[in-house]
Amino acid sequence: MLEIDKLNEFTESHGALRTGRGLVSGVIALTLAILCFLGVLAFHFPEYLTTPQLRKSYDVTVIRYIMLAAMAIAGGISLVNILFNRSRWLATFAFATVALAAILGGHKVEVDPNFPDNTPYIGLDWFILDLLGSSLIFIFIEKLFALRKDQPIFREEWQTDFHHFIVNHMVVGFVLLATNLLVHKFFGWAASDGVRGWVQGLNFWVALFLIILVADLVQYWTHRAYHEVPVLWRLHAVHHSVKSMDWMAGSRQHILELLITRTLVLAPIYVLGFSKEVIDAYIVVVGFQAVFNHANVSVRLGPLRYVLVTPNFHHWHHSQDQEALDKNYAAHFAFLDYLFGTAVKSTKLWPEKYGVLGDYVPNGFIKQFKFPFTWKG
Repeated sequence: MLEIDKLNEFTESHGALRTGRGLVSGVIALTLAILCFLGVLAFHFPEYLTTPQLRKSYDVTVIRYIMLAAMAIAGGISLVNILFNRSRWLATFAFATVALAAILGGHKVEVDPNFPDNTPYIGLDWFILDLLGSSLIFIFIEKLFALRKDQPIFREEWQTDFHHFIVNHMVVGFVLLATNLLVHKFFGWAASDGVRGWVQGLNFWVALFLIILVADLVQYWTHRAYHEVPVLWRLHAVHHSVKSMDWMAGSRQHILELLITRTLVLAPIYVLGFSKEVIDAYIVVVGFQAVFNHANVSVRLGPLRYVLVTPNFHHWHHSQDQEALDKNYAAHFAFLDYLFGTAVKSTKLWPEKYGVLGDYVPNGFIKQFKFPFTWKG
Protein backbone atom coordinates (compact mmCIF):
# COMPACT_ATOMS: atom_id res chain seq x y z
CA MET A 1 0.00 0.00 0.00
CA LEU A 2 2.89 2.29 0.82
CA GLU A 3 4.32 1.73 -2.67
CA ILE A 4 1.00 2.72 -4.30
CA ASP A 5 0.86 5.84 -2.13
CA LYS A 6 4.34 6.78 -3.32
CA LEU A 7 3.32 6.34 -6.94
CA ASN A 8 0.13 8.39 -6.47
CA GLU A 9 2.04 11.15 -4.71
CA PHE A 10 4.61 11.14 -7.50
CA THR A 11 2.04 11.42 -10.32
CA GLU A 12 0.24 14.25 -8.51
CA SER A 13 3.43 16.27 -8.05
CA HIS A 14 5.36 18.53 -10.39
CA GLY A 15 8.89 19.87 -10.74
CA ALA A 16 12.29 18.73 -11.97
CA LEU A 17 13.27 15.10 -11.42
CA ARG A 18 16.31 14.81 -9.18
CA THR A 19 19.09 12.87 -10.89
CA GLY A 20 21.02 9.97 -9.44
CA ARG A 21 18.03 8.36 -7.74
CA GLY A 22 16.58 6.33 -10.60
CA LEU A 23 13.66 8.70 -11.10
CA VAL A 24 14.45 9.70 -14.68
CA SER A 25 15.19 6.14 -15.81
CA GLY A 26 12.23 4.90 -13.76
CA VAL A 27 9.82 7.26 -15.49
CA ILE A 28 11.15 6.18 -18.89
CA ALA A 29 10.77 2.51 -17.95
CA LEU A 30 7.26 2.94 -16.53
CA THR A 31 6.13 4.95 -19.57
CA LEU A 32 7.42 2.32 -22.00
CA ALA A 33 5.93 -0.47 -19.88
CA ILE A 34 2.47 1.13 -19.81
CA LEU A 35 2.57 1.78 -23.57
CA CYS A 36 3.56 -1.86 -24.17
CA PHE A 37 0.71 -3.07 -21.95
CA LEU A 38 -1.75 -0.86 -23.87
CA GLY A 39 -0.26 -2.15 -27.13
CA VAL A 40 -0.93 -5.74 -26.04
CA LEU A 41 -4.55 -4.82 -25.30
CA ALA A 42 -4.81 -3.26 -28.78
CA PHE A 43 -3.47 -6.51 -30.29
CA HIS A 44 -6.10 -8.51 -28.39
CA PHE A 45 -9.03 -6.22 -29.29
CA PRO A 46 -8.09 -4.45 -32.55
CA GLU A 47 -11.70 -3.94 -33.64
CA TYR A 48 -12.46 -1.86 -30.54
CA LEU A 49 -9.10 -0.27 -29.68
CA THR A 50 -7.51 0.64 -33.01
CA THR A 51 -8.22 3.31 -35.60
CA PRO A 52 -9.34 1.96 -39.02
CA GLN A 53 -7.30 4.57 -40.93
CA LEU A 54 -4.14 3.63 -39.02
CA ARG A 55 -4.68 -0.11 -39.39
CA LYS A 56 -4.14 0.29 -43.14
CA SER A 57 -0.99 2.38 -42.70
CA TYR A 58 1.35 0.62 -40.32
CA ASP A 59 3.19 -2.67 -40.60
CA VAL A 60 2.21 -4.98 -37.74
CA THR A 61 5.57 -6.78 -37.92
CA VAL A 62 7.43 -3.51 -37.39
CA ILE A 63 5.12 -2.67 -34.48
CA ARG A 64 5.92 -6.05 -32.93
CA TYR A 65 9.68 -5.41 -33.11
CA ILE A 66 9.21 -1.96 -31.58
CA MET A 67 7.13 -3.45 -28.76
CA LEU A 68 9.72 -6.17 -28.10
CA ALA A 69 12.51 -3.57 -27.93
CA ALA A 70 10.44 -1.34 -25.63
CA MET A 71 9.65 -4.26 -23.30
CA ALA A 72 13.31 -5.23 -23.17
CA ILE A 73 14.43 -1.67 -22.43
CA ALA A 74 11.74 -1.08 -19.78
CA GLY A 75 12.36 -4.45 -18.14
CA GLY A 76 16.14 -4.03 -18.19
CA ILE A 77 16.07 -0.53 -16.69
CA SER A 78 13.60 -1.63 -14.02
CA LEU A 79 15.64 -4.67 -13.04
CA VAL A 80 18.83 -2.62 -12.70
CA ASN A 81 17.06 -0.02 -10.55
CA ILE A 82 15.57 -2.74 -8.34
CA LEU A 83 18.97 -4.43 -7.85
CA PHE A 84 20.69 -1.13 -6.98
CA ASN A 85 17.76 0.10 -4.85
CA ARG A 86 17.19 3.21 -6.98
CA SER A 87 13.56 4.34 -6.53
CA ARG A 88 12.67 0.70 -6.13
CA TRP A 89 8.95 1.49 -5.74
CA LEU A 90 8.90 3.05 -9.24
CA ALA A 91 11.03 0.32 -10.79
CA THR A 92 8.84 -2.39 -9.26
CA PHE A 93 5.68 -0.98 -10.85
CA ALA A 94 7.45 -0.71 -14.21
CA PHE A 95 8.79 -4.28 -14.04
CA ALA A 96 5.38 -5.64 -12.95
CA THR A 97 3.71 -3.88 -15.88
CA VAL A 98 6.23 -5.35 -18.35
CA ALA A 99 5.69 -8.79 -16.81
CA LEU A 100 1.91 -8.43 -17.14
CA ALA A 101 2.27 -7.41 -20.78
CA ALA A 102 4.46 -10.48 -21.39
CA ILE A 103 2.00 -12.80 -19.62
CA LEU A 104 -0.79 -11.49 -21.85
CA GLY A 105 1.23 -12.44 -24.92
CA GLY A 106 3.51 -9.46 -25.40
CA HIS A 107 4.61 -8.82 -28.97
CA LYS A 108 3.52 -12.32 -30.08
CA VAL A 109 -0.23 -11.83 -29.69
CA GLU A 110 -2.00 -13.11 -32.79
CA VAL A 111 -4.24 -10.52 -34.44
CA ASP A 112 -7.47 -11.70 -36.02
CA PRO A 113 -8.18 -9.37 -38.97
CA ASN A 114 -11.67 -10.76 -39.50
CA PHE A 115 -14.06 -8.45 -37.72
CA PRO A 116 -17.02 -6.39 -38.94
CA ASP A 117 -16.49 -2.99 -40.50
CA ASN A 118 -17.81 0.12 -38.75
CA THR A 119 -17.23 -1.36 -35.29
CA PRO A 120 -17.31 1.37 -32.61
CA TYR A 121 -13.76 2.02 -31.43
CA ILE A 122 -11.49 4.23 -29.37
CA GLY A 123 -8.15 5.37 -30.74
CA LEU A 124 -5.81 3.59 -28.33
CA ASP A 125 -3.26 2.94 -31.07
CA TRP A 126 -3.37 6.62 -32.09
CA PHE A 127 -2.76 7.60 -28.45
CA ILE A 128 0.20 5.18 -28.10
CA LEU A 129 1.92 6.19 -31.33
CA ASP A 130 1.37 9.92 -30.86
CA LEU A 131 2.52 9.96 -27.23
CA LEU A 132 5.62 7.93 -28.04
CA GLY A 133 6.47 9.94 -31.16
CA SER A 134 5.67 13.37 -29.69
CA SER A 135 7.55 12.79 -26.45
CA LEU A 136 10.64 11.36 -28.18
CA ILE A 137 10.81 14.20 -30.71
CA PHE A 138 9.63 17.26 -28.83
CA ILE A 139 11.14 16.65 -25.39
CA PHE A 140 14.49 16.28 -27.17
CA ILE A 141 13.91 19.50 -29.16
CA GLU A 142 12.83 21.37 -26.03
CA LYS A 143 15.95 20.32 -24.15
CA LEU A 144 18.17 21.23 -27.10
CA PHE A 145 16.61 24.64 -27.90
CA ALA A 146 14.85 25.50 -24.64
CA LEU A 147 13.30 28.95 -24.33
CA ARG A 148 12.75 28.68 -20.58
CA LYS A 149 15.61 26.47 -19.50
CA ASP A 150 14.40 26.19 -15.91
CA GLN A 151 10.99 24.79 -16.94
CA PRO A 152 10.86 21.06 -16.07
CA ILE A 153 9.19 18.41 -18.21
CA PHE A 154 6.69 17.85 -15.40
CA ARG A 155 5.76 21.49 -14.97
CA GLU A 156 2.74 22.79 -13.09
CA GLU A 157 -0.63 21.51 -14.33
CA TRP A 158 0.95 18.89 -16.59
CA GLN A 159 -1.59 16.36 -15.32
CA THR A 160 -4.49 18.42 -16.70
CA ASP A 161 -2.93 18.66 -20.15
CA PHE A 162 -2.08 14.96 -20.13
CA HIS A 163 -5.73 14.15 -19.35
CA HIS A 164 -6.78 16.33 -22.30
CA PHE A 165 -4.17 14.52 -24.43
CA ILE A 166 -5.59 11.12 -23.46
CA VAL A 167 -9.25 11.99 -23.99
CA ASN A 168 -8.78 13.89 -27.27
CA HIS A 169 -6.87 10.92 -28.68
CA MET A 170 -9.20 8.25 -27.37
CA VAL A 171 -12.28 9.90 -28.89
CA VAL A 172 -10.64 10.30 -32.30
CA GLY A 173 -13.19 7.86 -33.76
CA PHE A 174 -16.13 9.87 -32.47
CA VAL A 175 -14.56 13.13 -33.69
CA LEU A 176 -13.91 11.73 -37.17
CA LEU A 177 -17.41 10.28 -37.45
CA ALA A 178 -19.09 13.44 -36.16
CA THR A 179 -17.07 15.83 -38.33
CA ASN A 180 -17.62 13.71 -41.46
CA LEU A 181 -21.38 13.63 -40.84
CA LEU A 182 -21.52 17.38 -40.19
CA VAL A 183 -19.40 18.22 -43.25
CA HIS A 184 -21.51 16.08 -45.57
CA LYS A 185 -24.78 17.32 -44.08
CA PHE A 186 -24.04 21.05 -44.18
CA PHE A 187 -21.54 21.38 -47.03
CA GLY A 188 -22.19 18.43 -49.35
CA TRP A 189 -24.32 20.63 -51.65
CA ALA A 190 -21.28 22.78 -52.49
CA ALA A 191 -19.15 19.99 -53.95
CA SER A 192 -18.57 20.30 -57.69
CA ASP A 193 -17.04 17.61 -59.90
CA GLY A 194 -15.47 20.25 -62.14
CA VAL A 195 -13.72 22.06 -59.28
CA ARG A 196 -12.68 18.78 -57.71
CA GLY A 197 -11.21 17.55 -60.97
CA TRP A 198 -9.21 20.77 -61.37
CA VAL A 199 -7.89 20.58 -57.79
CA GLN A 200 -6.90 16.94 -58.13
CA GLY A 201 -5.00 17.79 -61.30
CA LEU A 202 -2.75 20.30 -59.55
CA ASN A 203 0.94 19.67 -58.92
CA PHE A 204 1.41 18.04 -55.50
CA TRP A 205 3.33 20.97 -53.98
CA VAL A 206 0.90 23.53 -55.37
CA ALA A 207 -2.01 21.52 -53.99
CA LEU A 208 -0.28 21.19 -50.60
CA PHE A 209 0.26 24.96 -50.41
CA LEU A 210 -3.38 25.54 -51.43
CA ILE A 211 -4.85 23.12 -48.88
CA ILE A 212 -2.81 24.68 -46.06
CA LEU A 213 -3.76 28.20 -47.18
CA VAL A 214 -7.46 27.38 -47.48
CA ALA A 215 -7.49 25.58 -44.13
CA ASP A 216 -5.62 28.42 -42.45
CA LEU A 217 -7.99 31.06 -43.80
CA VAL A 218 -10.90 29.15 -42.27
CA GLN A 219 -8.87 28.55 -39.11
CA TYR A 220 -8.01 32.25 -38.86
CA TRP A 221 -11.62 33.48 -38.95
CA THR A 222 -12.87 30.61 -36.77
CA HIS A 223 -10.13 31.33 -34.26
CA ARG A 224 -10.92 35.03 -34.33
CA ALA A 225 -14.60 34.27 -33.71
CA TYR A 226 -13.65 32.26 -30.63
CA HIS A 227 -12.09 35.44 -29.23
CA GLU A 228 -14.73 37.93 -30.32
CA VAL A 229 -17.98 35.97 -29.75
CA PRO A 230 -18.59 35.57 -25.99
CA VAL A 231 -20.35 32.19 -26.17
CA LEU A 232 -17.46 30.77 -28.22
CA TRP A 233 -14.87 32.28 -25.92
CA ARG A 234 -16.32 30.14 -23.12
CA LEU A 235 -15.00 27.12 -25.03
CA HIS A 236 -11.73 28.64 -26.22
CA ALA A 237 -10.81 30.03 -22.78
CA VAL A 238 -10.05 26.44 -21.76
CA HIS A 239 -7.26 26.27 -24.34
CA HIS A 240 -5.92 29.67 -23.28
CA SER A 241 -5.85 28.76 -19.59
CA VAL A 242 -2.54 26.92 -19.95
CA LYS A 243 0.16 28.81 -18.04
CA SER A 244 3.24 26.98 -19.33
CA MET A 245 4.03 26.45 -22.97
CA ASP A 246 5.45 23.11 -24.04
CA TRP A 247 4.76 20.20 -26.41
CA MET A 248 1.71 19.11 -24.39
CA ALA A 249 0.13 22.56 -23.95
CA GLY A 250 -1.76 22.43 -27.25
CA SER A 251 -3.65 19.34 -26.07
CA ARG A 252 -5.70 21.45 -23.66
CA GLN A 253 -8.78 21.93 -25.80
CA HIS A 254 -12.49 21.51 -25.08
CA ILE A 255 -14.04 18.66 -27.06
CA LEU A 256 -16.80 20.92 -28.46
CA GLU A 257 -14.22 23.37 -29.78
CA LEU A 258 -12.38 20.44 -31.35
CA LEU A 259 -15.57 19.33 -33.13
CA ILE A 260 -16.54 22.81 -34.34
CA THR A 261 -13.07 23.74 -35.59
CA ARG A 262 -12.40 20.45 -37.36
CA THR A 263 -15.79 20.51 -39.05
CA LEU A 264 -15.28 24.03 -40.39
CA VAL A 265 -11.69 23.38 -41.49
CA LEU A 266 -12.53 20.05 -43.15
CA ALA A 267 -15.49 21.54 -45.04
CA PRO A 268 -13.48 23.36 -47.77
CA ILE A 269 -11.04 20.44 -47.97
CA TYR A 270 -13.98 18.13 -48.72
CA VAL A 271 -15.70 20.56 -51.09
CA LEU A 272 -12.53 21.21 -53.11
CA GLY A 273 -11.75 17.50 -53.31
CA PHE A 274 -8.03 17.33 -52.56
CA SER A 275 -6.36 13.98 -53.22
CA LYS A 276 -5.61 11.52 -50.42
CA GLU A 277 -1.86 12.09 -50.80
CA VAL A 278 -2.26 15.85 -50.35
CA ILE A 279 -4.59 15.42 -47.37
CA ASP A 280 -2.16 12.96 -45.74
CA ALA A 281 0.69 15.45 -46.18
CA TYR A 282 -1.47 18.24 -44.78
CA ILE A 283 -2.27 16.12 -41.70
CA VAL A 284 1.46 15.62 -41.09
CA VAL A 285 2.09 19.39 -41.36
CA VAL A 286 -0.84 20.20 -39.08
CA GLY A 287 0.16 17.58 -36.53
CA PHE A 288 3.75 18.81 -36.34
CA GLN A 289 2.96 22.51 -36.30
CA ALA A 290 0.21 22.18 -33.68
CA VAL A 291 2.68 20.65 -31.24
CA PHE A 292 5.82 22.57 -32.27
CA ASN A 293 4.24 26.02 -32.06
CA HIS A 294 3.27 25.44 -28.42
CA ALA A 295 6.66 23.96 -27.54
CA ASN A 296 9.14 25.44 -25.09
CA VAL A 297 11.66 26.25 -27.82
CA SER A 298 13.46 29.44 -28.73
CA VAL A 299 12.81 29.55 -32.49
CA ARG A 300 12.04 32.71 -34.48
CA LEU A 301 13.26 31.87 -38.07
CA GLY A 302 14.42 35.41 -38.86
CA PRO A 303 12.44 37.16 -41.64
CA LEU A 304 10.51 33.92 -42.28
CA ARG A 305 8.61 34.57 -39.04
CA TYR A 306 6.55 37.11 -40.99
CA VAL A 307 5.49 34.34 -43.37
CA LEU A 308 5.23 31.18 -41.26
CA VAL A 309 3.79 30.68 -37.80
CA THR A 310 6.59 29.85 -35.38
CA PRO A 311 6.67 29.10 -31.64
CA ASN A 312 7.55 32.76 -31.07
CA PHE A 313 4.48 33.90 -33.05
CA HIS A 314 2.09 31.53 -31.29
CA HIS A 315 3.52 32.06 -27.82
CA TRP A 316 2.45 35.70 -28.15
CA HIS A 317 -1.09 34.52 -28.86
CA HIS A 318 -1.14 32.76 -25.47
CA SER A 319 0.31 35.73 -23.63
CA GLN A 320 -1.38 37.84 -20.95
CA ASP A 321 0.64 40.87 -22.08
CA GLN A 322 -1.72 43.70 -23.05
CA GLU A 323 -0.23 44.20 -26.51
CA ALA A 324 -0.84 40.53 -27.33
CA LEU A 325 -4.48 40.12 -26.35
CA ASP A 326 -6.64 38.89 -29.26
CA LYS A 327 -3.73 38.80 -31.70
CA ASN A 328 -1.83 36.26 -33.86
CA TYR A 329 -4.72 34.00 -34.89
CA ALA A 330 -3.13 32.13 -37.82
CA ALA A 331 -2.10 28.51 -37.39
CA HIS A 332 0.25 28.14 -40.38
CA PHE A 333 0.82 31.38 -42.29
CA ALA A 334 1.72 34.39 -40.15
CA PHE A 335 1.20 36.77 -43.07
CA LEU A 336 -2.57 36.37 -42.63
CA ASP A 337 -2.41 38.29 -39.35
CA TYR A 338 -0.27 41.00 -40.95
CA LEU A 339 -2.75 41.14 -43.84
CA PHE A 340 -5.79 41.47 -41.54
CA GLY A 341 -4.10 43.74 -39.00
CA THR A 342 -4.08 41.36 -36.05
CA ALA A 343 -0.34 40.69 -35.71
CA VAL A 344 1.32 41.47 -32.39
CA LYS A 345 3.48 44.59 -32.33
CA SER A 346 5.91 44.52 -29.42
CA THR A 347 9.46 45.65 -28.68
CA LYS A 348 9.98 42.50 -26.58
CA LEU A 349 11.22 39.28 -28.16
CA TRP A 350 9.02 36.96 -26.07
CA PRO A 351 5.96 37.37 -23.84
CA GLU A 352 6.34 37.42 -20.07
CA LYS A 353 3.30 35.48 -18.85
CA TYR A 354 0.85 32.98 -20.34
CA GLY A 355 -2.78 32.17 -19.60
CA VAL A 356 -6.19 33.82 -19.46
CA LEU A 357 -6.08 37.39 -18.14
CA GLY A 358 -7.60 37.11 -14.67
CA ASP A 359 -6.88 33.35 -14.36
CA TYR A 360 -10.56 32.50 -13.91
CA VAL A 361 -10.51 29.11 -15.65
CA PRO A 362 -10.22 26.28 -13.07
CA ASN A 363 -7.52 23.63 -13.24
CA GLY A 364 -8.46 19.99 -13.85
CA PHE A 365 -9.92 18.19 -16.88
CA ILE A 366 -13.44 17.66 -15.48
CA LYS A 367 -13.71 21.23 -14.20
CA GLN A 368 -12.55 22.56 -17.58
CA PHE A 369 -15.02 20.33 -19.42
CA LYS A 370 -17.86 21.84 -17.36
CA PHE A 371 -16.48 25.40 -17.38
CA PRO A 372 -18.23 26.72 -20.56
CA PHE A 373 -21.60 25.64 -19.15
CA THR A 374 -21.10 26.81 -15.55
CA TRP A 375 -19.09 30.04 -15.83
CA LYS A 376 -21.06 33.04 -14.56
CA GLY A 377 -18.74 35.68 -16.07
